[in-house]
Amino acid sequence: MRIAYFDCFSGISGDMTIGALLDAGLNFKTLSSELAKLKIKNYSLKQSRILRGGISGTRFECIVDDGAHSRSFKEIMSIIEKSSLESRIKNTARLIFENIGAAEAKIHGIKKIDDIHLHELGSIDSIVDIVGTAIALTELGIDEVHASPVTTGRGSVMTVHGRLPVPAPAALELLKNIPVNIAGPGHELVTPTGAGILKTLSKGFGEPPGMTADRIGYGAGSRDNKDGLPNMLRVVVGEASADFLQDSVYIIETNIDDMNPQNFEYIFERLFKEGALDAYITNIQMKKSRPGVKLTVITERKDLNRIASVVFNETTSIGLRFYKTGRLKLKREMVNVSTSNGDVNVKISKGPGGIMTASPEYEECAKLARKARVPFKQVYDEAKAAIKR
Repeated sequence: MRIAYFDCFSGISGDMTIGALLDAGLNFKTLSSELAKLKIKNYSLKQSRILRGGISGTRFECIVDDGAHSRSFKEIMSIIEKSSLESRIKNTARLIFENIGAAEAKIHGIKKIDDIHLHELGSIDSIVDIVGTAIALTELGIDEVHASPVTTGRGSVMTVHGRLPVPAPAALELLKNIPVNIAGPGHELVTPTGAGILKTLSKGFGEPPGMTADRIGYGAGSRDNKDGLPNMLRVVVGEASADFLQDSVYIIETNIDDMNPQNFEYIFERLFKEGALDAYITNIQMKKSRPGVKLTVITERKDLNRIASVVFNETTSIGLRFYKTGRLKLKREMVNVSTSNGDVNVKISKGPGGIMTASPEYEECAKLARKARVPFKQVYDEAKAAIKR
């Protein structure tokens, strides 16, 4: 599986994304010919080598010949749909614009996404950046995108609505539930286009996944930061590790010896609602030989503070430990199979050698067993056998 890791140490924008993917091997002529299928006129494309902070990268520019900026969401969808681009490219571009449109609609208090009118985001260069990104993923054979936490910059930016704070409201809305660092130089590092690309494409945010890198691209932005990090997006492309999927999680622990154990049922409910990946208790012996329990919660970095708040609010703990750890895991997917008593969803886990576990959904098997008045085990075993076939 081909993976692209977006290292957003200095933010991300649409042109930086295209530049980095060109630098990682995307053919400029192929990009140009594919974009021509949109049947948009009055623009030209340019790529150039440029230095930022002593690092050589690719600067991508879409030079628009007319002043037409504003387009409605419907117009953009129509341009994409009527093009002769392949379906995967259309679908990816459409999803990015849908996320951007939803964020803009919320910011401006518009109920229906079809009623939104995109100004800067409806310009030719934004369409080129978004559709071009979708083209690049297909041409480079990238199956999955991951990204680092995002540095956004500070200050303000001038828009058609006047001067707005950085991160721009639409960009920040798109970055919800994504780890961000609202810091950096006093200008915009993450554009709404860049934020929309990340929100739509990235499967996870944090450390790079296990992979063997074979291409590295640097996409240069329009600014030349003389007093800070180079204005570049770094993209690392390679093959996923042949062994197992790999990522990082955080573990929260606390020892408790003075709480009613009945409370844990409610605590677990709250923890999972707030995004905990797993939670469990272990019997321990504490000081003065008092019996107690160790509460352990596994969470992603973005949910760490929220999970910690639940632990403090719902338990008698006055302190907790947390640490980052690596995790190996199997690739998981849900498959629907047919049995003599009806369809059942089966959760399968795959390793390098193929399917390693298959677990039919308990509630679905139980429902079919009750309805057909047959043993539960019969339905369960038949669903597992269907996976093997």
